[in-house]
Amino acid sequence: MARTTISDTLPYVDSRYELGMLASQRVRDLNGGATPVVENPDGRDKLTVVALREIASGKLDVANVRHEFVQSYKDAPLADAAEQSLEVESTDPELREIDAELENTLLDDSEVVAGTDDDSTPDADDEE
Repeated sequence: MARTTISDTLPYVDSRYELGMLASQRVRDLNGGATPVVENPDGRDKLTVVALREIASGKLDVANVRHEFVQSYKDAPLADAAEQSLEVESTDPELREIDAELENTLLDDSEVVAGTDDDSTPDADDEE
């Protein structure tokens, strides 16, 4: 196959929109190390071209790629609140003091950054 056109792939997919989604998923698979089902004799074709050729050849399991695409966009399970906390409660008073100072410094810095947007524009009364 010298060139792959959309009309070559439409017997295997329902629409052009689905073709784009499936081709993008197949490119991610190929980037992840999947073996191409069509030959790339000179090795110069980009993965997008290889993915479209695979779909047009009919050798690719389109239903499997469709399933992978849907699974890739499902939400990952949330971790428990206990797992998300990286904070370690120290019993050493010096370390607690350092933690408190660091936290105050970080809060002060975030207030400065947040305040720069509001204070940067001069009021109309100040210009006169």
